Amino acid sequence: MASDLQLRLDSGNGRLHDGHGRIFDPAARRWTRTALAAWGEPVPPRRALDWLQRDSGTPLRAPVAVIGTRTPTAAQVAAAVAMGRLLAEHKVTVLCGGRSGVMEEVCRGVAEAGGLSIGLLPDDEPEAANPYVTVPLATGIGVARNALIARAACCLVAIGGGYGTLSEIAFALQFKRPVFLLEGAPAVDGGRVCSDAEAALDAVARVILAL
Repeated sequence: MASDLQLRLDSGNGRLHDGHGRIFDPAARRWTRTALAAWGEPVPPRRALDWLQRDSGTPLRAPVAVIGTRTPTAAQVAAAVAMGRLLAEHKVTVLCGGRSGVMEEVCRGVAEAGGLSIGLLPDDEPEAANPYVTVPLATGIGVARNALIARAACCLVAIGGGYGTLSEIAFALQFKRPVFLLEGAPAVDGGRVCSDAEAALDAVARVILAL
């Protein structure tokens, strides 16, 4: 595993190195051995993520899912908006259930940052989406769409939530997708609690960079 403090970004040559003689392959999202010297500036994972999504030429196309309660508290609203904004600022596509509550607030954060959100709706028609969703996809399959969200995402961030969120977390862990928990999300073995949206972004960056 590459150490955060040892990541070095050689922007001029489009290379990301770690401190173990490895170089990151953006297309495959894996680290390989290299004889090249590890030139470049030391960077944290989120800066490396920004490079991957903006400048590498092969950004991650799979979305990060944000799931959670339909009746958020003020703190959960703030966390959802912040999460959406942070992901969008790093050019990461956001996937959610497309309706109200945390789903709407994360889409609002994405929209405010000029990003892309996909709403995977349980409904028959796209008009059921909240007004901030960029791409509403009506599945017509009801809560079965929870499994699709978990399968389609590279990782998930849960903010609050009840049984529906719990089902998405369970599917994600079954599919071996990392899950990060914020603001009272259901505590499940295998999920990682994060203190705030900034910490969750760092965790997401590590997943995307295969750290």
